[in-house]
Order: sequence, then C-alpha cells, then structure tokens
Amino acid sequence: MARRTLTAARRGPRGVLLRLAALTAAAVGAAVVHRAHDPGVLCPLRTVTGLPCPLCGGTTVFVELGSGRPVQAALASPAVLAGALGLVLAPLGGGGRWWALAPRTRAWLLGTALVGSELWQLARLGLLRV
Repeated sequence: MARRTLTAARRGPRGVLLRLAALTAAAVGAAVVHRAHDPGVLCPLRTVTGLPCPLCGGTTVFVELGSGRPVQAALASPAVLAGALGLVLAPLGGGGRWWALAPRTRAWLLGTALVGSELWQLARLGLLRV
C-alpha cells in the first residue's frame, strides 16, 4: 500500500511540485556553495582539452537559477535548462508523444539537439566565431 501511495504522489501536479522543490533546493544549494567557494571548471573534458561538451554549463544553469537569474541560466545552456524543465514536468504525462515516435526519429532529434547544443557552447565560450 505504501508503494502505491508513493507512486501516486509522483504523478500529476503533486509530482511536479515535488520535483520542482527538489531542483530548487539543489539550485539554491549550488548557488550558496558557489558563492562561498568557486571551484572553477568542473568538466574533465573541458579541463583537459579546452573544449566544452554539449551539456557544458549545466552547473552554471543551476547556480544562476539558484541565484535568481533565469536569463543567465538560459544563456549558459539551453539544453540543460530544457532537460531540467522536462524532468520537472514529466509527471504530467507528456512523454507519451516522445515514446510514440519511431526510435530512429528520437535518435535524430536527440542527435540534432546535442549538435546544436555543442555549437551553442563553442560560440558561448568564444571558440566558434559566428
């Protein structure tokens, strides 16, 4: 019975609120830690190669959101912000459309999003002149 109650709590608007509260707490926590001690670049790929990955800026998204700067968060990594919003809104059940797509179509959409995100990161960090 307890398992059914927990599962039901994860669905619908209540699930959205629970996920939003968890991500908000994580974002505020990241902003507080960042304010006290800036660890610098956390991405091993970027540290070694100087090149960002498609999800580069993910930590910055949460630090900026936790600091109350949503525009800067969106500019840091639109892909990570969209993923976070998708995670928060997942309990509303919009994923049925995604899973109804053919696997090849899903792969194409994800690949296109990752390539677009990588180009965004390269431009954002001044490694690609547009």
